[in-house]
Amino acid sequence: MKPQFNAIAVVGTGAMGQGIAQIAAQAGSTVWLFDVAPGASEKAQNALFDQWDKLASKGKLSADAVSGHRSRIRIAKELGDLSECQLIIEAIVERLDIKQALFTDLEAIVAPETVLASNTSSLSITAIAAPLKHPERLAGYHFFNPVPLMKVVEVIAGLKTSPAVCDRLRAYASDMGHTAVTAKDTPGFIVNHAGRAYGTESLRIVGENVTDFATVDRILKDQMGFRLGPFELFDLTALDVSHPVMESIYHQYYEEARYRPSVITAQRLAGRQLGRKTGLGFYAYVDGKAHIEAEAPAPQVTDMPPVWVSSRAARRAELYQLLKDLGAHIETGASPSSQALCVVAPLGFDVTTVAVVERLDPSRTVGIDLLVPDSATKRRVLATNPATRPDMRDAAHALFARDGKAVSVIKDSGGFVTQRVVAHIVNIASDICQQAICTPHDLELAVTLGLGYPMGPLAMGNQLGPDNMLEVLFNLQTVYGDPRYRPSPWLRRRGAIGLSLLHVEET
Repeated sequence: MKPQFNAIAVVGTGAMGQGIAQIAAQAGSTVWLFDVAPGASEKAQNALFDQWDKLASKGKLSADAVSGHRSRIRIAKELGDLSECQLIIEAIVERLDIKQALFTDLEAIVAPETVLASNTSSLSITAIAAPLKHPERLAGYHFFNPVPLMKVVEVIAGLKTSPAVCDRLRAYASDMGHTAVTAKDTPGFIVNHAGRAYGTESLRIVGENVTDFATVDRILKDQMGFRLGPFELFDLTALDVSHPVMESIYHQYYEEARYRPSVITAQRLAGRQLGRKTGLGFYAYVDGKAHIEAEAPAPQVTDMPPVWVSSRAARRAELYQLLKDLGAHIETGASPSSQALCVVAPLGFDVTTVAVVERLDPSRTVGIDLLVPDSATKRRVLATNPATRPDMRDAAHALFARDGKAVSVIKDSGGFVTQRVVAHIVNIASDICQQAICTPHDLELAVTLGLGYPMGPLAMGNQLGPDNMLEVLFNLQTVYGDPRYRPSPWLRRRGAIGLSLLHVEET
């Protein structure tokens, strides 16, 4: 079957351009490579040939397939060589003026029906197309690195983009073995917009001295099933890529609090502590592997105090059963004895607030995060308050580690780690739906394929309960007084009436 475009060009032959060229050639298109850097196109061609040879050596490609792919790669010495191409994909530096200049030059060279596409990750498609005589032919075509493995591409229409252009790009994505999702021309489109929550909220948690980078990564992987923690992810993508995207989306949304970047990444970017590629990021790397200090073992406590559970604790029945299974001596009175370890399980509130409101002795009060059912996690997270006695902290740690499950003890924070990060993920995703940037279906596809989350953000909110997400956000607003925790109207309406976040309104 012939591909949607028989002859295409890729302008910019870095890692992203090479990946696009690879899957386009594999789809049967003739691919012209062009780069202004001397020798860059030839270097990219050789890299593609080497890649196909490696795939053949592993039995993933036949010799005939490799020969066919090689024959479809051409080198363009100048832009004029691209005049016969039916599609030109730009994958150059993320600067609006340079992209505008390139497409203006291309418009004077190519045929009127040639489709122009930008692989921009954060710039406005409408702005890129503004200088063109025929802006209706230009669309966004945002791939993710490494392109052959990341099987999703965002198709973005500018204000004047022809719907037929987007239709052809979606069809071509299918030819290349990718899934196309459709987004409005808004900052960050779908994936980079939805992805603001995971890293930015984790940075705020560490910035508040709640815990360290490694502990945040462990908690989010073990409690929610993320494949990489946020700081592992930052190190993988590199801060010279991820921090500018954070700043760009924040400023394009006119300093919307939900997207506020962090001084932590700004400082590390300035110091070139970028991640794996520099050998030092949030972790130090030796031979490509992160050096992460082992967790300290749970303390040994011989004289365990009795345990009293707050009547307002989340999943109170489950918590009682857990304590029973762990062999705790449980008090069941209306108030704790003077010796009891007081256990609270708030949603959104900090342990200090709960202790004061419930008139508990703060020195004997410890919180546990039960947003996620204990049976569904590989780790328990406890939180102390500023007055918690060391012996009570150690007793709680030892008790909840009795069955061998990992336990992290963090400082007092509204919403713990998982509550804050997941509520932020669900809230931003809900706001994307509120703005109708994409359909809920495309949002879930884009995030799972583009970010590798264990499930889509709306499915995440459904699993944990939209009402619980709202409770966490409302209480975080109370604790922090910060508009970044303002619930999206889309989430608030659904949480209020118990409607699934994946439910699509009839129009």
